[in-house]
Amino acid sequence: MISCESRGATTGRGFISLGATTGRGFMRTLSMKAKSTRCLAAAALLLGLVILNSAADGRTLLKSICRVKGQEENTLHGLGMVVGLKGTGDGGNFLPTIRCLATALQLMGNPVGTSGSSEFSSAKNVALVTVTATVPAAGARQGDKINCIVSSIGSAKSLVGGRLFLAPLLGPNPQDTRVYAIAQGPITLDDPKITTTGRIHGGCRLEEDFFNAFSSDGRITLVLDENHADFQVAQDVAELVNSQLSFQSSGVSLAKALNQVNIEVIIPPQYRNDPVMFISQVLNLPMFQPQTGARVVINERAGSIVIGGDVEIGAVVVTHKNVVVETGEAAAVGQFVPVDPAQTETPKLKALVTALNAVHVPTEDIIDIIKGLDRNGKLHARLIIE
Repeated sequence: MISCESRGATTGRGFISLGATTGRGFMRTLSMKAKSTRCLAAAALLLGLVILNSAADGRTLLKSICRVKGQEENTLHGLGMVVGLKGTGDGGNFLPTIRCLATALQLMGNPVGTSGSSEFSSAKNVALVTVTATVPAAGARQGDKINCIVSSIGSAKSLVGGRLFLAPLLGPNPQDTRVYAIAQGPITLDDPKITTTGRIHGGCRLEEDFFNAFSSDGRITLVLDENHADFQVAQDVAELVNSQLSFQSSGVSLAKALNQVNIEVIIPPQYRNDPVMFISQVLNLPMFQPQTGARVVINERAGSIVIGGDVEIGAVVVTHKNVVVETGEAAAVGQFVPVDPAQTETPKLKALVTALNAVHVPTEDIIDIIKGLDRNGKLHARLIIE
């Protein structure tokens, strides 16, 4: 049972109660007549028939919740110089940029004279930047061009109008000094308000092939994404693969859940020379919606609250500004008329938020109340703040 009371001098007094000791929901201004009940029952029966006739619509493909191990992105990185700026560069006082510029001139056959860095005291059209590029998870071939990101690390005020000078990119391993790509080209700003970071479209040319191995010793490993990582989901995926594809291995189980993230799958002998065919069959297996743990996701900046319909809350009293929230069997009911006799006895967070919205409680206050429930141990779900 949930009761929510909103007190205000100008708006009077509003009161909503959801749930009772019998598991029924109540609201002051609504009623449910017998005729409406029969109509809803008929509608529910019709909806059930529709769902049975289109069960596949309630399923999702394995490829939507997991990937094959080995199919990961690779990040390349390096340092470079942006030239052609209109006096918005690092300037002659930023020594790392001066040293980088001097080295570049020396490599191009124009070494710095005896005066050293003083020759670049007015070099305000050059900026030292980091360059990063992400190779897709599916891999790429030598000669392919991908986008790269350029960010200033010095005192440059803006990279507008600049062009990245030839910059070698290395792999993620600091000890690997191989040049995997070369980046250069004009810079485009993604956000005009952020002038020290930009993008070069197709500015990174790969100098190495990127082939990501996806099978080892006749096996593949399915990796659940972070939002579906769960022991039960992993077990469900393994059972799905075994029930649908074990006939290809004479009834021998092919899949085994190793933990809440990884599921190991044996490639049948007839697919050892064509593992792609088998993997495509596995990833296209349909399964019912994965049953992950209850979660509440809050984005405070956007003011959004995403609640799973099964999120429950315990008995608690919360006083926040002009709102009093009480949950549990002892919550006041008052004179209300039943709305949903099928509501479960355990209070749901969704019902609480609906009640708070009904009395026009601001979103930021609802978020504070949910945080309070979590700190008190009365929110029976994982709270994620973004």
